[in-house]
Amino acid sequence: MAYMKVPPTKYVIHYRQGRIRREGAGLSFFYYVPASTIVIVPFASADAPFIFQEATQDFQPISIQGQLTYRVADPKKLASLLDFSVDRAARYKSEDPEKLNARLVNQAQVLARSVTQRMTLREALTRSREIGAEVLANLKGSETITALGIQVLAVSVLSVQAAPEMSKALAAEAREALQRRSDEAIYARRNAAVEQERLIKESELNTEIAVEEKQREIRETKMAAEIAMEEKQRQVRELRMAADIAVEEQRATLVERRTANDRSEADTRAYGLEAVLKSLRTVDWKTLMMLTEGGADPKRLIAMAFQGLAENAQKIGELNISPDLLKSLIQGAK
Repeated sequence: MAYMKVPPTKYVIHYRQGRIRREGAGLSFFYYVPASTIVIVPFASADAPFIFQEATQDFQPISIQGQLTYRVADPKKLASLLDFSVDRAARYKSEDPEKLNARLVNQAQVLARSVTQRMTLREALTRSREIGAEVLANLKGSETITALGIQVLAVSVLSVQAAPEMSKALAAEAREALQRRSDEAIYARRNAAVEQERLIKESELNTEIAVEEKQREIRETKMAAEIAMEEKQRQVRELRMAADIAVEEQRATLVERRTANDRSEADTRAYGLEAVLKSLRTVDWKTLMMLTEGGADPKRLIAMAFQGLAENAQKIGELNISPDLLKSLIQGAK
């Protein structure tokens, strides 16, 4: 008799005479060793690391390194395909449990090959996550994996590396590309600075143009206002001139009327004077003078007497005027 005790992460099957006597996880029991077969299948999650060499679409060798995480979903199905029997010390009697990881890795390698052969070297080096995701999806749908009762939990691609000489070439190409990008960035920065300077100059010119346009508008507005003012002043002058002309016409009309009236009045006076003169033409001027100037004035009488003497001087033979007479005449005149 022997005693068997397994942890909860292992599934144990007790065969006796070709029949299953008991099965389950974490069982403990006594069994008769000569007539019993104990099968222990671990169904906890396990990791199967892998590293294999493949080729890309452009015939470049690459090295894919990662790990495959799986668990036994159906222990009885796996135990029917592989030998997981143990001895009294719970050691496996065959090498089948160790071959399980190799089978899974080989299957993963086959699926990874189908993926990398569609990619170029550059794509394979930069798309490790996509490689792992596609391999995982293909493993989950693989009939071989399903037949083993295995559930693949994850496929992690840790690294995808090219050959050393290709790595150096790609690194050199990447450095050149980065240097080229750096130069392009410098040129772009300079071009941006030149473009910014051009935009600034253009903005300044636009500002100056706008200022000139505004000043021109102001000048045009002032000129229009001055023209309007001149037009109004011209209209005022024309109105004043028209008013002056009207006044002058009225004044001329008044002058003409006044002249006509004066002419008519003068004609009337002339007619009356002509009638008076006509009656006075026969009157002696001396008599007329005496009548008009008041003939009783001694001074005028003496003057008229001397004027008569002067007019008839040829008829006077001798005329004596004494000083006393002349003095008395002069004093009388005073």
